[in-house]
Amino acid sequence: MTDPNIGRVLINRYELIELIGQGSMGRVFGAKDLLLGGVPVAVKFLSQTLLNQKMRDRFEREATTCALLGQRSMHIVRVTDYGIDDRDDVPFYVMEYLQGESLSEVIMRHPLTLPRFLSITRQICLGLQCAHQGIPIGGQVSPIIHRDIKPSNILVTRVDGMGELVKILDFGIAKTLQADSGQTGCFMGTLAYSSPEQMEGQELDGRSDIYSLGVMMFQMLTGKMPINADTHTFGGWYRAHREQAPRAVSAVSADLRIPKPLEALIHSCLAKSPSDRPQSAQEIIEALAPLEKRIDSARVIGNGIQAVLDKVKIKPAVPTADEICRMASWPSNKPIGEISFSQVMPTEDEQLATLWVMLSAAEVQKRRMCTRYNQFLFAPAPHPTLLWLTVLYNRDHGPRWLSSYLDLKTFQGQQMTRLLGEKGHYRLLFFSTEDPKHCTHVLTSTIAIAQRKLLKEWATLGQVSPATGQFGTTKTQLKNALENLKPKILMKLESLYTDSGDFSG
Repeated sequence: MTDPNIGRVLINRYELIELIGQGSMGRVFGAKDLLLGGVPVAVKFLSQTLLNQKMRDRFEREATTCALLGQRSMHIVRVTDYGIDDRDDVPFYVMEYLQGESLSEVIMRHPLTLPRFLSITRQICLGLQCAHQGIPIGGQVSPIIHRDIKPSNILVTRVDGMGELVKILDFGIAKTLQADSGQTGCFMGTLAYSSPEQMEGQELDGRSDIYSLGVMMFQMLTGKMPINADTHTFGGWYRAHREQAPRAVSAVSADLRIPKPLEALIHSCLAKSPSDRPQSAQEIIEALAPLEKRIDSARVIGNGIQAVLDKVKIKPAVPTADEICRMASWPSNKPIGEISFSQVMPTEDEQLATLWVMLSAAEVQKRRMCTRYNQFLFAPAPHPTLLWLTVLYNRDHGPRWLSSYLDLKTFQGQQMTRLLGEKGHYRLLFFSTEDPKHCTHVLTSTIAIAQRKLLKEWATLGQVSPATGQFGTTKTQLKNALENLKPKILMKLESLYTDSGDFSG
């Protein structure tokens, strides 16, 4: 249904064109500034469910903060106007219209390359440094603490002649540090990215944002979180941020190699005590500068070598996705035994959805020629969970059931689910217990179009559904549902058996 606001003109100036986003604070419309000849702008309205004086004041403070900060830094979204909609007395503010994608969307496709990581991180730090240095309020300069630094609040856009331009969004829960302003004891922020002192309701300064940045830096490079909560609740994340040591990059991505000074910098940002972190965003910028300089030098040398190769028409061989899979080695943090697990494998050009399977050498040989059957079962409650079933079947040796459970409240679970829906296939990597260092065989299994559509819908449902911490309970429900389905699946496999091939249920 078309939004009734489309086509309206606010205060005889801003024509609303389309709804481009909505969140807990309100909705954002793409619009035209008629006074300036139709220049594109974005208009953010406070939600009608929040029309109390406290939220009005907070909304106005957000507009003022972004307006003042946007004048000082190109890396913070710029606000240009503020007003009240006469029709229903709802406050709104007008900001620059930005075309791009959030950093969370970028990371979901694949982790960042080192050069891109350095550029994006430096720009985020420049914006944070501006906010932390403060804005004039009441005759004095007051630092601004964002308090919700996370990938979805970072926009990556492209500007002609500049390349990628990064902007920090949503100062809706920012805290103005004034001499006479006390901190509230309530928690505001995003659990997975909040500093230990933020979780405890302590007084915050810029070093809290630096902790959140450290979480995000780790995720930008690896696609994974440096710490994981045992439950997706306030208590679970409180314990994780206070007690759990951040993982090493090599522990979550064995093939990723980053400079040791960079890993040390990320871990210093994740220090439990603010005094052990970099004391300002400027310190991080200065620590990244030598790495960027080294990357630039390597790029110049690489471009020279490539120019020579282009002249003599020598092109380096690019391995295929299957060849990349065959070069894989069983992870050191996985046990040697007859197990399976799912994993996203990054390549130079794409992300691969993969299912790693370890069997005995004799069993691997039996499954080299088989029918591949897949089916996906989704349970939205009590905790959004996906059961990914793969069956390897041939008539001589029967079925081999491979199950993988994806928690759709985690980045990893959502990333894999979306990848399966978008790509429509995945690869099975076979390893033998006798020789775990070498992938002995690779098969591809395709996913039916109807299932692909459902996977995309389930990923979205998982993202918006509440986290209950009952992942284990939901796994058990899905496991029981699968046991009831197995006889029907086996009958279908026996009737459709073709010695090799794949299909979805």
